[in-house]
Amino acid sequence: MSAPRVTVYSRPGCHLCEVAHETVAAVCAETGEEYEVVMIDDDPALVERFTDEVPVTFVDGRQHDFWRVDPVRLRAALAR
Repeated sequence: MSAPRVTVYSRPGCHLCEVAHETVAAVCAETGEEYEVVMIDDDPALVERFTDEVPVTFVDGRQHDFWRVDPVRLRAALAR
């Protein structure tokens, strides 16, 4: 089984994170792609790296968006 193409770095209680999760879930359901959510508070290195930018979305291991997920851009990235 391959790793999910989309990763969302998030934290509990983050309103923008909740919106991003909904957008990513909807786009991934449309495209048949898998995604994962990683809570940054579980890893001090991730907190240091992303604390001011969550949610941060990666596609195929590369940073795609932060704060807001544009569904059109995400669909285009997953079509590549």
